[in-house]
Amino acid sequence: MTQRSFLFVPGHRQDRFDKAVASGTDAVILDLEDAVAPESKPAARAAVRAWLAAGGRALVRINAADTPWFADDLAMLAALPQAGVMLSKADAPSLAHTLAALPGREVIALLETVAGFMDLAALSRAPGLTQIAFGSVDFGIDSGIADTGDAMTAVRTQIVLHSRFAGLRAPLDGVSVRFDSAEQMYADALRSSQLGFGGKLCIHPAQVGAVNRAFAPSEEEQAWARRVLQAFDASAGAATAVDGKMVDRPVVERARRIVASARAAPGAVA
Repeated sequence: MTQRSFLFVPGHRQDRFDKAVASGTDAVILDLEDAVAPESKPAARAAVRAWLAAGGRALVRINAADTPWFADDLAMLAALPQAGVMLSKADAPSLAHTLAALPGREVIALLETVAGFMDLAALSRAPGLTQIAFGSVDFGIDSGIADTGDAMTAVRTQIVLHSRFAGLRAPLDGVSVRFDSAEQMYADALRSSQLGFGGKLCIHPAQVGAVNRAFAPSEEEQAWARRVLQAFDASAGAATAVDGKMVDRPVVERARRIVASARAAPGAVA
């Protein structure tokens, strides 16, 4: 299944776990880090453990490696092989530690510090890494770069290019803090898609629908892709044109990705 929307749920709010699954999001992230106060960490970890042990499926955002909760978070996940992991404040050393402790898992490195960004080349090539997510809010605080307009476009582009070069899934863009405007959420997510991200982190169920729409191929894109593939098949691989533009193999590959993405989207008809 195509994964476009990733919805955070506070780890101490077990009453919201099933609601998050039912929200239409492509993936749920049970959060043991920012959403949970220090005194509530053990209770949150216990709630996440119980829900996952009962058959729930989700990613778990664990605390950073330099915190006192990291080792206990890893130990909990080691006993729950169906759970994926998102590593907070990821850099190359902490990611290597996590991958060694949880082999064979879906592992997402949350890049949210300048130190992590400076490690991007090594981090992206870590054997076993699935994907990188951009923790844009914390990165803005650490770097002093305001996440407005194009101020962080250079950072985002580097994450996309390093992910592509390393053969990872397309990365996830950071959260948008507003959740009272579906139009703004759609615009933010569409911009992420145009920059090469494969999905976006969400902090509220109201954001999920707009994110899913933004990352799904439009009807116009799907129609164009079908015309390209039909023309390519009819030409038996020879040079051809669609809508007055030349069709070569890179264009055909883009059309195939659009068709595959449309088919993989939840609710699509194959």
